Amino acid sequence: MANITLDKSANQGHPKGLYLLFLTEMWERFSYYGMRAMLVLYLAGTAMEGGLGFSKESSTLIYGYFTGFVYFTPIIGGWLADKYLGQRKAILIGGLLMMFGQFSLFSTPSLGINFTYLGLLLIIIGNGFFKPNISTLVGQLYEQGDPRRDSAFTIFYMGINMGALFAPLVCGYLAEDLFAQKDASGKVIRYAFEYGFLAAGIGMLIGQIMFNVFAQKYLGNIGLSPVKVDSTKNNEKIPLTKEETDRMSVIFVITIFVTFFWAGFEQAGGSLNLYTKDYIDRTVWGYTIPTAFFQSINPLFIVLLAPFLAAFWTRLASTGKDFSIPVKMSFGMVLLGIGFLFMLGAVAERGGDIKDVTIKASLFWLVATYFFHTVGELCLSPIGLSMITRLAPVTYASMLMGVWFLSPFVAQIAGGYIGVYVETLGANLIFGSIAIFVILAGIVLFMLSRVLIRMMHGRG
Repeated sequence: MANITLDKSANQGHPKGLYLLFLTEMWERFSYYGMRAMLVLYLAGTAMEGGLGFSKESSTLIYGYFTGFVYFTPIIGGWLADKYLGQRKAILIGGLLMMFGQFSLFSTPSLGINFTYLGLLLIIIGNGFFKPNISTLVGQLYEQGDPRRDSAFTIFYMGINMGALFAPLVCGYLAEDLFAQKDASGKVIRYAFEYGFLAAGIGMLIGQIMFNVFAQKYLGNIGLSPVKVDSTKNNEKIPLTKEETDRMSVIFVITIFVTFFWAGFEQAGGSLNLYTKDYIDRTVWGYTIPTAFFQSINPLFIVLLAPFLAAFWTRLASTGKDFSIPVKMSFGMVLLGIGFLFMLGAVAERGGDIKDVTIKASLFWLVATYFFHTVGELCLSPIGLSMITRLAPVTYASMLMGVWFLSPFVAQIAGGYIGVYVETLGANLIFGSIAIFVILAGIVLFMLSRVLIRMMHGRG
């Protein structure tokens, strides 16, 4: 573990460095989720609407490949941080690249569509440097066996979702309300997506300033340079032990399972986003809610529920009754499947997969879907981040955090194709198939939990 002196209050609560990482991640996620909430709408919008005019099918595929590669590059950024950069330099590089990526998206109306492609590429590369390394720093604040670790990652995860909560509201308001062009009746005729992207870039800038000003004070020497392991054989590479290889195997096995979770969960930004725009009744008390706003439902639930779940995990750990990592994750997968069953209710209320956009389903179905997806996510995603820091050998910590993000890489691309089939095969079949599949996968993971716990060798 890197050299750092924690304040005394850390013995009772959490080190102050956790809250710096919380705020840094909050602003980075504000930037990313603000852009993400608008992306498929921007791609599928007509030129008159301020969009790029791609078909829904092409838009969901582009969205899937973009968000997929956002989760592929962390394995490269994690390896570079472990070997050469250290986590802190990687976070700086990644933050700057993502900031310039958002500003490139903002420049598209003036400079042309190539700046959209450049912006997406910079965000993909920048996220590879940023995402695995800030999560690794959270784990380095705690010694192995510290019962606060799962709770800390749940708190950190709340920071992620504080940013994700406000981003669609701010960026969506700028793009779909404040700066949008409207006709005499108040109907939007052209969205101002570029101003949403500008706000996302400013959010990334704020996070980077905060992190670099306060990192030394609250993190000490953590992440300043790659972790070195002492060797008694003239710096020869020390082979991994049997326990370390078993633990790494667990990481790979669970990563495969959670791929199915993310393929379903990430429909939120793609097919569910488009379904909401066309087929969900978004009018409340006479006000039509901008579609991008609904991307805030999931993070709102996380902000509300995460403190209770963090306290619940801590209480279970203190009494020796905590669920194992695989069991928590199996619960998450089942809950995701239950969420999609509510979308079947929305389809049924509309009378099936009819294309008439004047027939709308109640908001209840969408909100209920997001509620169960959120509880499932809280059982799986922050626990997965904690798992990597528990099980990964110290010299491979960031790289294996990148391996963890390979799961959503595959899932996002698969999710893009799933979004295409929502249009061609119908929401009823696709949402129902996702529900059944992830529930069955969760049950299988639960059945394998005892084997996986043994392979964790006391760190499960």
